[in-house]
Amino acid sequence: MKKATILLLATLALSVACGGGQTTKNSTQQSSSSEEPKPHFAEQLDYRIVKEYPHSTNSYTQGLQYVDGVMWEGTGQEGDSHLQRLDLATGKVDIVASLPNNEFGEGITHYKDRIYQLTWLTGIAHIYDKSGKELRTVEYEGEGWGITTDGERLFLSDGTPIIRIVNPETLKPKGSICVMYNGSPLQYINELEWIEGYIWANVYLTDSIVKINPKTGIVEAYVDLPALRQHLGNNPEAEAFNGIAYNSTNGHLYVTGKDWSKLFEIELID
Repeated sequence: MKKATILLLATLALSVACGGGQTTKNSTQQSSSSEEPKPHFAEQLDYRIVKEYPHSTNSYTQGLQYVDGVMWEGTGQEGDSHLQRLDLATGKVDIVASLPNNEFGEGITHYKDRIYQLTWLTGIAHIYDKSGKELRTVEYEGEGWGITTDGERLFLSDGTPIIRIVNPETLKPKGSICVMYNGSPLQYINELEWIEGYIWANVYLTDSIVKINPKTGIVEAYVDLPALRQHLGNNPEAEAFNGIAYNSTNGHLYVTGKDWSKLFEIELID
């Protein structure tokens, strides 16, 4: 199973151009030398499951974030897209905001005193206060998949190898990062999480997460997690692996999937 996931990651790392993603002053810059740089080969990290928590099989997880002891989740599907809080111990869902029925919710992030929630195809980001009260909406170009922040800027994914760096107030592009896995652009970058100076991302269609250096775009490490599915039991609703949250207190990650019956707390092992 692990080898199959690694192979799929390699398949998704297609030899395609990154569309001029290194042209702005804040974006990742490639070497101007005519000599091709040697590819950096990502390190595979191991993990252990620290704890398993119940998770609603009606939650089509698109975004996950752990802030001040509270687990937040953004869900997708038209007519069923919400911003919600989760009780880890019981799996109980507290819906604090719902998107219009024609919008498909995507990734979420906390930026300063606000919560951002993307939509897939409608190009609208919903901005809430910390209680979940909507403050305003902002339009952006292209698809919305994942979102995270370094505390100053926002980073948006759209399923391509490009992560856009955008202004938090306007969502206008300020730069971009081309994600490279073992020397090739990596497709299907999805949910994002900023962790200790790196961007971690789900790779759609795989059960893997990758660690991206935001200065170079290089995937420095990855974790294969298909074995988590063996812990789901009878969960026919389970779809794609998606959702990464970080607990800065203990350094652990929380991961789950769309309509998964469990949410996992894991510890990475070098």
